[in-house]
Amino acid sequence: MSLGRPILIAAIVLLLCSCDRGDTLDQIQRRGELVVVSRNSPTTYYIDKNGPTGFEYALIQLLAEELGVRLHLESVFTLPDIFNELERGEADIAAAGLTLTEQRAARYPHSMPYYKLTPQVIYVAGKKRPRTLPDLIDRKIAVLRGSSHEEQLNALRQEELPDLSWHPVEEADTLHLLEMLKQGQAELAVIDSNEFAVQQSLYPRQKMAFSLGEEQAMVWYLAPDRNNTRLKALIDAFFQRLQADGTMEQLRQRYFGHTDDVTRMNAFEFTRAMRDTLPRHLALIKQVAREHQIDWQLLAAIAYQESRWNPSATSPTGVRGMMMLTKLTASELGVDNRLDAAQSLRGGTRYFKELMRRLPKSVQQPDRTWMALAAYNVGIGHLHDARALTERQGGNPNLWQDVMERLPLLQKSQYHKNTRFGYARGQEAVTLVQNIRHYYSILTWQDIPDQQPEAPLSTEEYFPEIVRDITLWAL
Repeated sequence: MSLGRPILIAAIVLLLCSCDRGDTLDQIQRRGELVVVSRNSPTTYYIDKNGPTGFEYALIQLLAEELGVRLHLESVFTLPDIFNELERGEADIAAAGLTLTEQRAARYPHSMPYYKLTPQVIYVAGKKRPRTLPDLIDRKIAVLRGSSHEEQLNALRQEELPDLSWHPVEEADTLHLLEMLKQGQAELAVIDSNEFAVQQSLYPRQKMAFSLGEEQAMVWYLAPDRNNTRLKALIDAFFQRLQADGTMEQLRQRYFGHTDDVTRMNAFEFTRAMRDTLPRHLALIKQVAREHQIDWQLLAAIAYQESRWNPSATSPTGVRGMMMLTKLTASELGVDNRLDAAQSLRGGTRYFKELMRRLPKSVQQPDRTWMALAAYNVGIGHLHDARALTERQGGNPNLWQDVMERLPLLQKSQYHKNTRFGYARGQEAVTLVQNIRHYYSILTWQDIPDQQPEAPLSTEEYFPEIVRDITLWAL
């Protein structure tokens, strides 16, 4: 009896532990929170001026809303850390742009595929381009440690290319691989097609050499050693519905299907817009500029960059109107109709002025204006991150010229992982500011004739003829 009692107690403890690690969906609903592990990158999850965003974040937020629970998202910086969190039971789901592989599927339950991508070999234009698998031999290849690409390379080495080698990188962001190519630390990199398409603008000299195999499925992975039957069924039904009603395609287009227009318009197009479009809105722009005591040319330049002076403009991300306000920002500014040009201009101007007010007094004009414009695009938090990074690197955080050199670094994990707000589309913010400065200058130059004083009058006709030829002297 003395031996049987401890065994019984142990069995009860094991049973209770088993129940605690039981039905995952029940656990999520009981605690009112869905815990997700992801990675900070432009194709998964990051924070912009409107808060958390990204393709994976948008999907997982929709699922949390459907479950009626809070979303708690944990971001990690290496791929193995993602699966470590699942192993430890610290996350219910891994939603991080992860490919379905046999090795992963053998250990971790997973959802149905919700996206397709192709692994690609990337090289630098002007360097030797590999065209076939044997061309990878004796090349410096960079790949993320623990990625599906490393599994592919392992399989190739075992089956076809015994001399194949590569350098595994302890990161979860493929931007690090692209940076290695740029710096000459690697000759080739293996990256998924969607990630390269989004990030290539930072590295225009880098191109795809060839696809490393067929299309692969992207899935969510679930924590092992649990009863995930109901959660998996719910996620699969969720994905099927998003596919059927077009939501999934809309999200794909929003995050992968387009590149925001941040390049400088050519002089002809801008001149045509000044001639054909601006006159319809010029009186209102000047009125709002007077009300808020800013140059009308600056306000016009901002509005052109944001919407091309289109009061009905709507972006794939949901911002709308002449000044492209988010719904939340419009509400905070008291704008009830974003498509009303007057409300949009006034709301956007108030927001811009508020951003300028929130900058430190040490930031003087015109740098204060340029930094506020960057914050208008990327968010004040990310601007502060860029200023802090500028100071750490020995630059002047009060000068736009120095800060603009660091803003694009927020797209690179080795920099943004040490910042408060993480990943940001810094290059887009820089391009926006430089575009606005360009448009502002053109508008100012074309307005110079109106600002010049009139030519002096000829006094001769105002004097009587008798005194016109008299020379006057004065002390």
